[in-house]
Amino acid sequence: MKITSIRPWLIKSDASYWGEYLFVEVTTDEGVSGWGEITTTTKLANRALCTILRQIGAAVTGEDPACIEHLWHKIFRSFTYMGSRGAAVECVSAIDIALWDIRGKVLGKPIYELLGGPVREDIALYTHPNQSKFTSKEAVVREIRDIVESGHTGLKFDPFPHQGRGPDGLSREQRDGYLDGSMTRKDEREAAELTALIRETAGPDIDILIDAHGRFDVPTAIRLCRSLEEAGQIDWFEEPCPPESLNALKQVRDKVSAPISWGERGHTKWDFVPVLENKLADYIMPDVTWTGGITELKKISALCEAYYIPVSPHDAAGPINVVAGAQVMMTVPNFYKLETSEWNLGKYDHLIDRPLDVSNGSLKLTSKPGLGVEMNRDYLQAHEIELG
Repeated sequence: MKITSIRPWLIKSDASYWGEYLFVEVTTDEGVSGWGEITTTTKLANRALCTILRQIGAAVTGEDPACIEHLWHKIFRSFTYMGSRGAAVECVSAIDIALWDIRGKVLGKPIYELLGGPVREDIALYTHPNQSKFTSKEAVVREIRDIVESGHTGLKFDPFPHQGRGPDGLSREQRDGYLDGSMTRKDEREAAELTALIRETAGPDIDILIDAHGRFDVPTAIRLCRSLEEAGQIDWFEEPCPPESLNALKQVRDKVSAPISWGERGHTKWDFVPVLENKLADYIMPDVTWTGGITELKKISALCEAYYIPVSPHDAAGPINVVAGAQVMMTVPNFYKLETSEWNLGKYDHLIDRPLDVSNGSLKLTSKPGLGVEMNRDYLQAHEIELG
């Protein structure tokens, strides 16, 4: 069997927070194809990745898709002189996921069987409220109650999403082109009030996770974390400051009590080693579509196991992201919970051949080979964004 093409599918979809998904299909000369995903957070990045993927496709045509480790390194090492983080690793991630999908289909096994077999029956989830519905105290209560009643035992939100936005709706960093890392006392107070309301509504048995989205400087992050600790008994404080400086992360960690979560912007095992060695995080949250695919997520999880650090894969994209992360977590002893963007994942139904079963707050994978889901090719073709 040989690889015949690597095809990016940039798809317009209202189900995506950013209005589009970027899937990747790897095809072979024996008619077996596999699917990966690489959806990023900007339209510019998605289009740049499509260009890179086409060039990678030309470079690996004719290769054996079963040689997953070899192909991971061949692609990754092609970028080391221009920077092996970011775009390079994201392309590797999507292709790696698709290769594992092919391998599972060829062998007639789900991917988790090829990674050592399951250590659990299903995948515990944490999810997000739809914060666009937070128009009143009553609306917040309704949204949080829906999550609790769905069976989820953890939820995550960003209490600071609108801080610093001007009349044009843009944040300071979007408008000015840089991140100043600060927050007003008024926004801090409103964030604490929202956190207290959510904790009161969810009750004492639900994990409350805070996402700071890597936007704060050191003193602001410390101040905000302390105020939320007092307001709502938070169970983690995620990405308190931008990922470029681990020294900044250490300063925050040394002065707050809440557990720290880090990793969605970590690329490959090498980014995670200093975080683990320097005890900078209590939870590690790699994104399978950004950190190096199934191959690398399994290795990062093993590193974390050696430090007794729980792994909780990040998700901000489509169904392949969710399922690929779950396939690995079925085999990982030190797993915490898998992130999903909403408690009801029916928004993915039109993209795949069968709905994802997330009843009672956990994802149930099937025993079908590969990823266990197929993309709806008719929908993809009807909604593909032409790039020229």
